[in-house]
Amino acid sequence: MGKTKKSRRGGGGVETTTGNNSSVPLSEQMLEDKSVRTPGGRAKTDRVRKTDTDDQFVDDKLSKRILEQARKQQQQLEEEYGIDKSGSKQKPKQQKTVTLGGTTGSTRRDSDDDDDDLSENEEQYEYEAIEIDEDDERAMEMFMSKEAPQGRTLADIIMEKITEKQTEIQTVMTDQDSLQMQQLDDRVVNIYRSIKQILQKYRSGKLPKAFKIIPALRNWEQILYLTEPDTWSAAAVYQATRIFTSNLNAKMAQRFFNLVLLPRIRDDIVEYKRLNFHLYMALKKALFKPAAFFKGILLPICESGTCTLREAVILSSVLGKCSIPMLHSAAAILKVAEMDYNGANSIFLRVLLDKKYALPFRVVDAVVYHFYKFLHDKRELPVLWHQSFLTFVQRYKTDVSSEQKDMLLEVLRAHTHEQITPEIRRELVKSKCRDDVSTQPSTAAMSVE
Repeated sequence: MGKTKKSRRGGGGVETTTGNNSSVPLSEQMLEDKSVRTPGGRAKTDRVRKTDTDDQFVDDKLSKRILEQARKQQQQLEEEYGIDKSGSKQKPKQQKTVTLGGTTGSTRRDSDDDDDDLSENEEQYEYEAIEIDEDDERAMEMFMSKEAPQGRTLADIIMEKITEKQTEIQTVMTDQDSLQMQQLDDRVVNIYRSIKQILQKYRSGKLPKAFKIIPALRNWEQILYLTEPDTWSAAAVYQATRIFTSNLNAKMAQRFFNLVLLPRIRDDIVEYKRLNFHLYMALKKALFKPAAFFKGILLPICESGTCTLREAVILSSVLGKCSIPMLHSAAAILKVAEMDYNGANSIFLRVLLDKKYALPFRVVDAVVYHFYKFLHDKRELPVLWHQSFLTFVQRYKTDVSSEQKDMLLEVLRAHTHEQITPEIRRELVKSKCRDDVSTQPSTAAMSVE
């Protein structure tokens, strides 16, 4: 006989008999049981009661997962925005305070755009204010050309082409380097006119996509003229130099450097008596194409005859800090040595010679004759000339011939400096020439015991 139990469900109070020998049919047992049992033995009423307490407490495993996700998010915020544990915002390590057009600001990294701001290698070069001695500046002005031709900018060339087209004087252009003039759609003109407004106030961040595709266009100079490069901010000039240096060939990059970058740099130096940090970095970025840099910036400013001492010192500091291939530097030394002397030549020669290249004899001979041309010059030469002379002798005294050594000693008798000339003479006298025959005995003639 099975024993009787009272149902666990409340409200019914119905007794059921359980056991192996029970005679009550299963259908009647189900009808008598007022509640439905779950496989785990828990009723719905139990779940309803437990929900009130579950809302107040969180499981240990769930709490651990929540805290772990919170720590990860906090770590990401600290790495991305520089937020410390106290909640205060710190200055990111990669930010750097710079001056832009007379105001102070900070550059911001853009992770979506490759190399949008200054790289770590570039930031290690600190741009310092350059102090220029007034006496040296006046002495250098004596050698500057008084009737130098007016420099041409991109706007001047564009206006000439437009005038030629309007008067139907322009002929069929076969030169690939010449400016391609096309009839532009009004929508294209409006787009790049609006980009002009962005570039005038640009400080950091992404540039419009329409501006980045300019180097790929056939008439890129005409499109670039619509944005008025002379009104860009200094930061926009740096970003444009990055884009055009990377995407243009050497000939086209040379035109950009000569028509856009060089006039902007000279105007900035004249106005502020120093060069903006972004423009200084633009010069360094331009040296990624050394041939275009020398042909578009260095040689034109030397040929103009109006390069001031301040401009020469700033450009030479860029040359001294950057690595330049030997062949490009040798070609630049050869061209500068053959130019008419205007004072800035000595600064550029001294910096390039001080890089200690293994120069070809042809370049060494050109530098020797550069100094020999001053043998009959009655003017008092500046200290910069003597300094470049000393640098050449110190680096390449063994690469000159005995005849060239006599020529240089003769120049020293015509132009002397109380402190530098004795040092130059000592270097020349104690050095061996390249045509000296060695008198050391041959090792093949030595006897073997």
